Amino acid sequence: MTSTFQTREALGLPISKAHHQPSPGEIAIGVIIGRTSEFFDFFVYAIASVLVFPKLFFPFVDALTGTLYSFAVFSLAFIARPFGSLVFMGIDRAYGRGTKLTIALFMLGGSTAAIAFLPSYADAGVTSIWLLALFRLGQGFALGGTWDGLASLLALNAPENRRGWYAMIPQLGAPFGLIVASALFAFMISELPADDFLSWGWRYPFFVAFAINVVALFARLRIVVTDEFANLFASRDLQAVSVTGTMRSEWRTIVIGAFAPLASFALFHMVSVFPLSWVFLFTREAPTRFLLIEAFAAAFGVVAVIASGRLADKVGRRRLLGVCALGIAIFSGFAPQLLNAGTVGEIAFMVVGFVLLGLAFGQSSGVVSSGFSTEHRYTGSALTSDLAWLLGAGFAPLAALSLSVNFGLIASGAYLLSGALATLLALWLNTELASRN
Repeated sequence: MTSTFQTREALGLPISKAHHQPSPGEIAIGVIIGRTSEFFDFFVYAIASVLVFPKLFFPFVDALTGTLYSFAVFSLAFIARPFGSLVFMGIDRAYGRGTKLTIALFMLGGSTAAIAFLPSYADAGVTSIWLLALFRLGQGFALGGTWDGLASLLALNAPENRRGWYAMIPQLGAPFGLIVASALFAFMISELPADDFLSWGWRYPFFVAFAINVVALFARLRIVVTDEFANLFASRDLQAVSVTGTMRSEWRTIVIGAFAPLASFALFHMVSVFPLSWVFLFTREAPTRFLLIEAFAAAFGVVAVIASGRLADKVGRRRLLGVCALGIAIFSGFAPQLLNAGTVGEIAFMVVGFVLLGLAFGQSSGVVSSGFSTEHRYTGSALTSDLAWLLGAGFAPLAALSLSVNFGLIASGAYLLSGALATLLALWLNTELASRN
């Protein structure tokens, strides 16, 4: 395996001879930078899936069908992500974590930037759709390699009585990423004529995403490839091991860990991608206004994520997740109808939804690593995260929009309810998690 010194020399980074114990604060900085860049990429694509892709790549069908097609392509990244983890874990074992991250983040940024250069269906026909699907698969495959272990390392190095606080830190990247992506699209739409936005304006956020990925890459590498962190990863047994071996010996923990956060992961798209599609398709409101509502509500999500850390340390992570799952189940029974209740209803739906999301999502990463043996913690956590996103979030926009169109808005709550029930069942089965809180 390539040594840490060789990796740092190849990257042109300074080699420090000073050895110190990395603090949770240092780890937290790397985690927030990495997660915010990944979620910004995610939301740039998600917003374009509603506002741009149906018109550019599926103009041969009506707007609703085009959006459903767009959401089908959207889900491809979640399908590809576990396969990316499989391949990149092999790269990690053979060449080291720095090499894996470099390849994965350049592949993620390259796939994202390539989307910005895609021709429309009018220019290239069905080839444009195949290219969109290919680059979306590339995004998902690359995301499987962005797992750097910093979130697990942060949780393991947190003080015993503040583990909930440190577990929420990685999750701040989601609302931060949405706020920036929504604000950027709102600015582009408000400043450009509609034809210019659809011609070239929508491409700009994808270039920004690539630039942010490059900055995030070097910020993370300056942490991950230091001797201090390499030693800490090794001492905590956060090393890549065989995926098949991990699945064979830890399959029960992987399954329970994948289902435990489903309530929050299902809600994740129900308050970000789905409501934008509904408002854009079935109301006369300008998308700029709703994008700003999303950014406003996501700020409440930031506060709720932070609050989840305090609450988890006081009442226990398992109890907090269970209460949040019950809250999401109740929310699923009435809240979707608020999207048809004008501006006040939309704001209420988004703010309440983001508060619930922040409280639940804020502790979802803490569920992942706690049940694994030390040998399989790094690889098992990555696989569990991939499966949780696939099962909970990958098909949420497609399912919610389809259910709403065919059976009314209230029917979209069925998807949320299924996620809440899955979380409650997983928490009940996970006796190990109960014993740790």
